[in-house]
Amino acid sequence: MQKTFSLNTEPHVANIGEHQLLFEPEVFGDEFMDAYAELRESQQAKGVDLENLADADTDDLRRTMRAVRVFLARNMLAESAEFFTRLDVVQGGKVLEAFQDFDEASEFAGQHDGARVVDALRLPSRVIVELLEWVVELFGGGNRPTMPSSGSATASPRAGRRSTGVSPSKASTRTRGR
Repeated sequence: MQKTFSLNTEPHVANIGEHQLLFEPEVFGDEFMDAYAELRESQQAKGVDLENLADADTDDLRRTMRAVRVFLARNMLAESAEFFTRLDVVQGGKVLEAFQDFDEASEFAGQHDGARVVDALRLPSRVIVELLEWVVELFGGGNRPTMPSSGSATASPRAGRRSTGVSPSKASTRTRGR
């Protein structure tokens, strides 16, 4: 018996406004999981829950969103990755310098009154999160890698006697991808 497996050869394209981000046609599973593990470690170190951004400290959220951008860029073609992770130091509406490293950009901005660090491709957080979910679906085999989340898994059944029927009120309301 034979089975033929096809490999994607054309980049995946994320159209965002007037921009296109090109993602690798295929990503090896171990490389994807290594990058995802680094993202999770960064997120957990800051205590940021990507599904509940409202409770996050602003600086921790900035660093976590930066880690998400770096994770996404690791799955992009080089030109898209460079643009997606580029940080501009802006003063009075003018770009003073461009960086790839957040700490370097912050240090440079601190040396110029009124300067601030902004992403070259400014996007709402919801778009970054949607990109993350899309990339995980593309390269993670269609299922989000396991991670702690309030909406990811149903609770274990309580100890005691089990019934043979399921009442509608106890049916799972879990949605795909969440």
